[in-house]
Amino acid sequence: MQPELVLLHHISLPPGQFGQNHISDFFQNKLDQAAHPYFAEIAGQKVSSHFLIERNGLITQFVSAQKRAWHAGVSNFLGREQCNDFAIGIELEGDGETSFTDAQYVALAQLLKVLAGVYANLRFAGHSDVAPTRKADPGIHFDWQRLQRENHLQPDQLPFGLEFRA
Repeated sequence: MQPELVLLHHISLPPGQFGQNHISDFFQNKLDQAAHPYFAEIAGQKVSSHFLIERNGLITQFVSAQKRAWHAGVSNFLGREQCNDFAIGIELEGDGETSFTDAQYVALAQLLKVLAGVYANLRFAGHSDVAPTRKADPGIHFDWQRLQRENHLQPDQLPFGLEFRA
């Protein structure tokens, strides 16, 4: 199915720590459970995202945008369930407590420019918008106004608005 939605997330592994390869290992089912006590809690989870944007702006693609990734879980976008079926997942390295970096916003804009050239009429939401009882990402520090401004997004592309939200 043609992607129609970009879902923004945050992730840090272990929680609150940045700059290690644990996220990449997690998305590739190679996470060493012995490396941190938290990793035993998430062992066995099968999670993937299309893209990861690290704190320094490095973009890594894990899944083709033309294929389904497992990033949304139980989700509903304006009455449509199973967001994994029609959404591109972008993980920003973050923890919900820390502001995202300028390098991440620059990289996100570059990535979205490429995606917009391939997929017309993309809409944008946070994981918290499609799974509000389960998720709070990308969190209160994600700047939706900056996303709109730097990517020239129309209001209808941001159906949940421009306010910071948990």
